[in-house]
Amino acid sequence: MKMPEAGFGVVPIEQARKMDGLTLFGEIRAGRLPAPPIARVLGFWIEEVEAGRVAFAYEPVREHYNPIGSVHGGIAATLLDSVMGCSVHTRLAAGAGYTTVEIKINYVRAMTDKTGRVRAEGKVINLGSRIATAEGRLTDASGKLLAHGTTTCLVFPI
Repeated sequence: MKMPEAGFGVVPIEQARKMDGLTLFGEIRAGRLPAPPIARVLGFWIEEVEAGRVAFAYEPVREHYNPIGSVHGGIAATLLDSVMGCSVHTRLAAGAGYTTVEIKINYVRAMTDKTGRVRAEGKVINLGSRIATAEGRLTDASGKLLAHGTTTCLVFPI
């Protein structure tokens, strides 16, 4: 995992409130702001950020296995929920935040510690004043689809 220069933590809400979403995620990616603690726990990192699109990388590990010997589907769901929500956040103005209202995940292929590095990419479908939607894809290094999903997010002032 790529260790962020600013480490892991939570950006104080007073600071986050003053930044538009694209700036916030650009600063996290650049290491000038801390990455969220969940990134350390699950071992993922931001690879790319642009308005309306975010990509994370993740290396599947045995510590994330379920009882049948593959990476638990909750890892794929968390990666997709995160990149889809973050893609929405990159389009929000300073003072706005979001929360996931619903996610839908389709699992296509299992991940194991032999899968190698995977990529989760989220893209905004539509951004309204109160509701946003996004889609996400989780692929392996050869581009094979592992899972995909959609989200609906509620946009609100923070």
